[in-house]
Amino acid sequence: MVTATVLFALMGVCVKMASQTASTGEVVFFRGGVGAVLMGLLAWRTGLNLRTAVPMLHLQRGASGVSALAMWFYTLGTLPLSTAVTLNYMSSVWMAVFLVLQVAWRRWRGQAAPAVPMPLLAAVAIGFLGVTLVLRPTIERDLWLPGLVGLVSGTLSATAYFQVASLGRAGEPEVRVVFYFSVFGAVSGLLISAVELLYQGHGWTPPTGTTLMWLLGTGLFATLAQVCMTRAYARGNALAMASLQYLGIAHAFVLGVLLFDDPVHGIAVLGMALIVLAGIGATQASAPLKARR
Repeated sequence: MVTATVLFALMGVCVKMASQTASTGEVVFFRGGVGAVLMGLLAWRTGLNLRTAVPMLHLQRGASGVSALAMWFYTLGTLPLSTAVTLNYMSSVWMAVFLVLQVAWRRWRGQAAPAVPMPLLAAVAIGFLGVTLVLRPTIERDLWLPGLVGLVSGTLSATAYFQVASLGRAGEPEVRVVFYFSVFGAVSGLLISAVELLYQGHGWTPPTGTTLMWLLGTGLFATLAQVCMTRAYARGNALAMASLQYLGIAHAFVLGVLLFDDPVHGIAVLGMALIVLAGIGATQASAPLKARR
């Protein structure tokens, strides 16, 4: 899991560098295209049949996951690296919000539902307080739109995680899940480029040598990180792994300061710490509710 967090942070660096000359559609395409090729080769080498019995589940996961990815890539190209990464890690807090709403919906319909743990509600409150602190320097720089987009990307990521869990319950192997997500991402990248060309007058631009390197790095680091994360969750304690993944914020903070001279705002650092605390707390406090779903 530690290796996965480092690889995801390096992916963020590649996205930020590539976004200087490449469009969001191009970045999404290469992220998905490289992953599809690597997962396809892995499936061929291991003899895994890529035919699926639940195509609609893959389609739903792809729609929410790629939408979150495209929004996050836009945010990475605009905001400081650590801020963009932190907003995406709000997904754990959003998952807690969804679980609380699910309990409330069941009770409203007169169905049996477990009590919501108070630590879970506290974690949600702390998480949103952290977001307020993280976004304050961003709003002061009139970058409220990228900040809002980053926050929405975290919400969609939480939805995608629930869909990944549904695919797991349906018996879909991880390689097949990642393969179809990558294919969906590559196709979506082409569609996003077409929309950018139609409405902005510029879409797909043939990448130069340096830009191509950053684009290929995006797909390579992201795919390797997904493989490491999948292996970590398969062999380690789920709660421990979910807590370790927040090391990604620390990696992104250090890389952002060293490579991009990102400003260090004390209030934003405090917000990041609160989001990490909230994410870990929400993951642990929501475990009983997830077990009863």
